[in-house]
Amino acid sequence: MSNRRIAFFDTKPYDQEFFDAGNADFRFDITYLKTRLTPDTIKLVKGFDVVCIFVNDVITGDMVDALKAAGIQLIALRCAGYNNIDLKAVFGNIHTVRVPAYSPYAVAEHAVALMLVLNRNIHKAYYRVRDNNFAISGLLGFDMHGKTAGIIGTGKIGRISARILKGFGMEVLLYDIYPDKGFAGDTGMEYVPLDTLYERADVISLHCPLAKETRHMINSDSISKMKDNVMVINTGRGGLIDTKALIDALKNGKVGYAGLDVYEEESEYFFEDFSASFINDDVLARLTTFPNVIITSHQGFFTKEALHNIAVTTLGNIRDYFDGEYLENEICYKCERKVCLKKQGKRCF
Repeated sequence: MSNRRIAFFDTKPYDQEFFDAGNADFRFDITYLKTRLTPDTIKLVKGFDVVCIFVNDVITGDMVDALKAAGIQLIALRCAGYNNIDLKAVFGNIHTVRVPAYSPYAVAEHAVALMLVLNRNIHKAYYRVRDNNFAISGLLGFDMHGKTAGIIGTGKIGRISARILKGFGMEVLLYDIYPDKGFAGDTGMEYVPLDTLYERADVISLHCPLAKETRHMINSDSISKMKDNVMVINTGRGGLIDTKALIDALKNGKVGYAGLDVYEEESEYFFEDFSASFINDDVLARLTTFPNVIITSHQGFFTKEALHNIAVTTLGNIRDYFDGEYLENEICYKCERKVCLKKQGKRCF
């Protein structure tokens, strides 16, 4: 395998640390690039067999043609989401794999951490005490026990989040396009229509993928159906929330708390250091002014266990491709056969 060359885009020091450790068992030839994969940097893939990308690398239809012409045989995402790829253009041209479940506990625990920090004003208390201010006025929170949580999206992360909140003694309402009735029955939770969840939940946490149907699902109309002073948490994808509508709701008090690990225009800023510069995104800059908003820089996945799993799974996906094995983690736009080959443990093209 050592002769297979991987162009690794958007590299950070922690990526190299964990992939170098994982690669000891695979022995691929990895070149780490700090730049993102864009139409301007696509020329760098010449001579490589695989491109490995992250959430802010975008692959358009035109780029697919260029990648194929350059000899790229595989696109390996080191993340779960794939809304940054033109899947229709990729299908039938270049096999594409992802890491669907690196550590659902990491993201679920981060979502709950945002809830607790916002509720109990830990972020404010931290700075007060550092200034020798031990007053607690203005730090009043509420018991989560007995409140109602709404979980939108009940994949692995959503189910773990729901179990954690159930452990707090919360009533947990669930919504998913494809309800897992077995999970609901086993846990005593309830699937409800989306409008019902909006109306009843004190805390709403988003764990669904970004698709045409879910883009801006949190908007002025859906917010109007929510309880006053509702808490909104998003560790899914930034585009699930219409940020301008969220800002309006924060200004008028309809939304009392917002915890965001993602932002719909995050690719310009997240994972980079702008401390010596400034933010010229007026919407993001406005969000940072609210004392009842916490923004983290897409770090929900960022645990030792998750980074290890991302490295091992990504490299395993690449090995399986070149060994001619079934690609369990392949992203398939569609299957032109009457019986999907993927269900038979075979490649779709």
